[in-house]
Amino acid sequence: MTTIAIVMIISAYLLGSVSSAILICRLLRLPDPRDVGSHNPGATNVLRLGGKKAALAVLLCDMLKGTIPVWTGYFFDIGPILLGVIAIAACLGHMYPIFFHFRGGKGVATALGAIAPIGLTLTSLLIVTWLMVIILFRYSSLAAITTVLLAPFYTWMIKPQYTLPVAMLSCLIIFRHHKNIRRLLEGTEPKISQKN
Repeated sequence: MTTIAIVMIISAYLLGSVSSAILICRLLRLPDPRDVGSHNPGATNVLRLGGKKAALAVLLCDMLKGTIPVWTGYFFDIGPILLGVIAIAACLGHMYPIFFHFRGGKGVATALGAIAPIGLTLTSLLIVTWLMVIILFRYSSLAAITTVLLAPFYTWMIKPQYTLPVAMLSCLIIFRHHKNIRRLLEGTEPKISQKN
């Protein structure tokens, strides 16, 4: 592993550790998203707390946390596997942020942002999948889980050399949603339009 790759992995984790949801909620004088609602500092919980504009700002910032380090890795000609490690580092920063007592989100938007540099077609497929599940079932977690399960398959169809790193990222996101999966099976998972 090169020095540049090591620096990129560390930088990706630190950038991921900047919690957009917490900072935007502080800026808008909203409650800490870790203490109310679903207790998840992510766009869905901010949507419940502060509305669409606040949630959109969180979504875009969280995506950029994944896109910036992966795009930079492309610039330095880092290979697919190490790019996958960089993407995972950004998501781990979002999930376990060193700047916010390791209490972070689920990493879905950051993962999408990290996958986006692979190509517009793949990104579009992921967004359409997420939207379709949201529209049909109204479960944010189910949309995320379904999308990341399909992400490696989509990648294999479009740019197969990135299938393994995307699969690694997908496994991480699925692991982070283990509580949501249990609630979905039990029928207790709140829909996106419901308050927690």
